Amino acid sequence: MGWSVDGQTLMTGLIIFMARICDVSLGTIRTLAIVQGRTLIAFLLGFFEVLVWIAIVSTVVHRIKEAPILAFFYALGFATGNVVGILVERRLAFGLIVLRIITRDKGPAIAERLRCLGQAVTSFVGEGKLGQVNELYAVCRRRDLKWLLPVVKEEDADAFYITEQAREASKTLQPICQPLSGWNGWSSVFKKK
Repeated sequence: MGWSVDGQTLMTGLIIFMARICDVSLGTIRTLAIVQGRTLIAFLLGFFEVLVWIAIVSTVVHRIKEAPILAFFYALGFATGNVVGILVERRLAFGLIVLRIITRDKGPAIAERLRCLGQAVTSFVGEGKLGQVNELYAVCRRRDLKWLLPVVKEEDADAFYITEQAREASKTLQPICQPLSGWNGWSSVFKKK
């Protein structure tokens, strides 16, 4: 009784902690899916999130008087689940973004490189504090940023960029290719050393 922890209480606490990480992570990803209008994903995640939550809450409520330490595991799992959910969502990189690139004089070169890779780019001439600049706009999948930004930085290390969430786009093009890190194609497999 009280804050003492026996083996069974510790095991129950760890199960509550892990299950709470799962349900809060699902909730975080579900919330982001709702914002992006992904109804089927939000529905499925919400269903499983609530199933796990009900099982956890009923366990904690029934045992809180005999083992108040379970409230600690519950809260710790909640806090950890928020962080895990954000990290998982970043890894999945759902949705579309608008990538805005501002560069002093490398706009045409950056636009050409991105277009050669199959990315649609619209360019504008703008006016900055120090004079004329090139503005490039591209609507792309969030997961494509990991290879688009290195191309931009390769052309102009001083380029300024901004990303914004795009809930909907009337049209996006799938890139022709996505560079794979460390992969040089089948020729590298058959190349003699």
